[in-house]
Amino acid sequence: MLVEFYAPWCGHCKKLTPEYAGAAQELAKADPPVALAKVDATVEKKLGERFGVQGFPTLFWFKNGEKQEYTGGRTKDTIVQWALKKSGPPSATVCCCDTLKEKAADAKFVLAYFGSEDTALFKDVHVAFANTEDKVQFYHLDDEACAKEHKTTVPGIAFLRNFEEKVTPYTGAADKDALAAWVKPLMVPTIFEFTEEEIDAVFGQQQPTLMLFRDSATDKDAAFMNVFTEAAKTHKGKMLFSYADITGGIQERLAEFMGVTKEQMPTLRAILPEDMKKFACETKPADLTVDIIGKWADDVLSGAVKPSLKSEEIPETNDEGVFTLVGKQWEEIVMDPTKDVLVKYYAPWCGHCKKLAPIWDRLGEQYANEKNLIIAKFDSTANEADGLQIGGYPTLIFYPKDNKAGVTYEGDRDLEGFSKYLSENSSVLKESGNSAKAEL
Repeated sequence: MLVEFYAPWCGHCKKLTPEYAGAAQELAKADPPVALAKVDATVEKKLGERFGVQGFPTLFWFKNGEKQEYTGGRTKDTIVQWALKKSGPPSATVCCCDTLKEKAADAKFVLAYFGSEDTALFKDVHVAFANTEDKVQFYHLDDEACAKEHKTTVPGIAFLRNFEEKVTPYTGAADKDALAAWVKPLMVPTIFEFTEEEIDAVFGQQQPTLMLFRDSATDKDAAFMNVFTEAAKTHKGKMLFSYADITGGIQERLAEFMGVTKEQMPTLRAILPEDMKKFACETKPADLTVDIIGKWADDVLSGAVKPSLKSEEIPETNDEGVFTLVGKQWEEIVMDPTKDVLVKYYAPWCGHCKKLAPIWDRLGEQYANEKNLIIAKFDSTANEADGLQIGGYPTLIFYPKDNKAGVTYEGDRDLEGFSKYLSENSSVLKESGNSAKAEL
């Protein structure tokens, strides 16, 4: 059973409602049927607490009394696909080729194994991958003629989908990880518009992706779109190829994350999701060629080009107690071996950050005369630094002179707590004899 914990006021829950209801109707017709349920966690508070619900909507899969995290998508088709996969064996037997074709017609993705079930290719590759992949339906049958029809041999594997090249035989190594790596890029079109459904392909599966940001109204038929499409075909398998606008829903959030503004459009960008590195192509889209795009993709993957980092301009004056740190100046200030630096990474909209702000200002004033002890603030929504990843706000990190890897501050978030911490850990204060300020 799949269970959704929701709150009536939750916007994401409201958006999920028709998709979840549609999935429930379809799964009720499955053989055997798969049940879906909803729990109003604002009413059934104890139930929500029992299962550790911390946000809405939260979905859990229950099987034999055991709770599992839901890792599928938020559309009807992805919910159905995920639930069907979880409710049956890793790979289901089909009786004949016609049944396989019917299954493939109803599913978004199918991985089919042809041959006997006693081979290493079946047990150690096909089934092993099926146990780890929730977005693909897995089937098997021992039918040599069907294998030939699906462009492979016995034993063999083929990937089936409902767009572009519908049948692709697997010719790689008999290895689960190799098969998984081969399947990933086949789960999206050669070129696709970035939508909610593709979030997982890019960020969940962490596939390197080229992103062409353009105006959907004025650039739809632009020549550079044709070039980008041809490049996607020519360099298929190198990176994913996607395009997006910067307004509306997920595309607006993507543009904000990538640091793309209306004034910069159209622009070609790239992202390596594994370490969240982003890149901006210096060549204007109108001047792009298939070869230029391919070479730039190679350079991104090899590390030959530097990541593109968001940054506000360096303030003309920065003489207040709290130092306003921006992306362009991060390395210069934080990595200075002569300084101890305590940085507050924040977001302007963050309530906890707003609460901390006056305390942080007082801390900066307290140490304003210590030139080699910097109390800084860094707006993480407008600035980035190479290698810096912040998971929540506010995050406080201390970079002493002898440890520029940084130490996350976990103490009390009041003036006394900060002062005590610095008196015990700042060599600058100890050397100047001012560590006693913590007791003031």
